[in-house]
Amino acid sequence: MCDLERYKIDLKGLNKEVTIFEWDLDKQFFDALDQTEVESGALHVSLSIRKASGFFELLFHTVGNVEITCDRCLDLMEQPIATDNRLLAKLGSTDSEDDDTVTVDENEGILDTAWYIYEFIALAIPIQHVHATGKCNPAMTKALEELSADRSGDEESGQAIDPRWEKLKSLKFKV
Repeated sequence: MCDLERYKIDLKGLNKEVTIFEWDLDKQFFDALDQTEVESGALHVSLSIRKASGFFELLFHTVGNVEITCDRCLDLMEQPIATDNRLLAKLGSTDSEDDDTVTVDENEGILDTAWYIYEFIALAIPIQHVHATGKCNPAMTKALEELSADRSGDEESGQAIDPRWEKLKSLKFKV
């Protein structure tokens, strides 16, 4: 099990103007967060924290691959990830989030970056994720082609088409 404690940063304890943290993420990180979108991965995260008067600027640089489910064949596939993200943090009376600014309780002073790292990775994944042409599971591809052929065969089988759709069908061939 991954120890998510190492992703918690004591902002009050930062002494240098710029502090660098580096982590290598694997399946254990994603399992510990218990999310379903990303199965596992091999990523390197670099976090640079610049301490300024009244706030902290966090610059995340993430590069590597994640394993996600292919939308077409439902097999796992590798998706390359390369993302740079910026987050501002400040100390305040209560924890809160506004746009790209996080307020951390000044009594505690601890910022948990694990969830932010996961969100940045999830946002870098394309909406549609499919294997490259010819890389999908052949059995699933064949089943999809058969089902697709069955659907198009219904239109040509001589069954009466709902009149509301007949007009749209005629538009399909007028391009």
